[in-house]
Amino acid sequence: MIKGGPRPVAPFSHAVEADGWVILTGQMPTNPTAPDAPLPDGVAAQTDAVMRNLEIVLKGVGLDLSHVVQCRCFLTEFDRDYAAFNETYQSYFPADRRPARTTVGVTGLAVGALVEIDCVARRP
Repeated sequence: MIKGGPRPVAPFSHAVEADGWVILTGQMPTNPTAPDAPLPDGVAAQTDAVMRNLEIVLKGVGLDLSHVVQCRCFLTEFDRDYAAFNETYQSYFPADRRPARTTVGVTGLAVGALVEIDCVARRP
């Protein structure tokens, strides 16, 4: 568990490391300092919140987004939100250093979120 990290919405660790591979649990668009606050409006704002939460967890294990090699992204309104999600998501990675990624549409996510992202990072 990462001190100051987002409050878990289920029984899990923020991250687990094995042989230099760091697997981050899917993050929600919750506010780590006010976990009961309403979620941000819209997929762009929720994507920003999720990415900031991933950054908090990565920082807690001594890494950052440049160490991410793969992301799995989940959208509850895939057709409606895919373009806006991509616009926001891509702003967190340089065009020549984006991680591998899978994005899927799902019927629901914890806390009523529109987006959730988990990732795998590699320690140098």
